[in-house]
Amino acid sequence: MKTDTAVDDNTVTGKTAAAAKVLLLGDPGLRKICRPVDDVSNSDFRFYRDQLHATLEAFRAKHGFGRAISAPQIGVPLRFIAVNLGNEAFTMINPEITWCSRKTFTMWDDCMSFPLLLVRVRRHRAISVRYLDDHGNIKVMDKADQATSELLQHEIDHLNGILAVDHALDREAIVSREVFEENPESFAAKADYVIAAGVSNDVN
Repeated sequence: MKTDTAVDDNTVTGKTAAAAKVLLLGDPGLRKICRPVDDVSNSDFRFYRDQLHATLEAFRAKHGFGRAISAPQIGVPLRFIAVNLGNEAFTMINPEITWCSRKTFTMWDDCMSFPLLLVRVRRHRAISVRYLDDHGNIKVMDKADQATSELLQHEIDHLNGILAVDHALDREAIVSREVFEENPESFAAKADYVIAAGVSNDVN
C-alpha cells in the first residue's frame, strides 16, 4: 500500500527516473502548497527525488548553469529540493528556515519556470535552514552565505506556491532576459547583488 507520500493513484515503483518537463509560469501546479515528505524510504518518493535530480542535471548539461530545483516545478507537490552547488548534488527534504538576517539586499532573480524573465526582488542576506537528508537525518545549514541563502529562499518559496514574480519590487522590476542582456550593466546598477554566471551559479 502506498503512503501519503505518493503523488497520485498510479505507482511509479520499478520505473527508472528520467528528466521531467519543468512547469512554466501560469501552470497551476506551481501554486500548490506542498505536503511534507513523511517517509524518505518510500519507493515513490525516491523515484520523484531521483527524477528531480535528473531534471536538474539535464538542465545543467544543456545550459551550463543551474543550482537547484524544487519538486513542484516538475509537478510533484512534496516538500523537497534537489541542489547542486558545484561540488556534490544533495537533497533537502522538508526544509525549514529557522533564522533570517535583518540585513537584506536586492537582486535580479530568475527561474527555470520562467527562463525568459528576470525579476528584481529583495532577499535576506543570510538564513539558516533545517532539513532532512536522503536518509532522514536532521541537517542544519547555519547562516549560509549570500548566494546559497538567496537560492534557498527562492526554492523554499516554491514549496509554498510562491514565485519570484510575487516579490517584484515595482512595476519596472520584471524584464525580459533579452532586454536585460542587451544592457546588463544598466540593469545591474539597479540591484545590490548580481548572480555570477557559471554552472554552480545562476538560474534557480
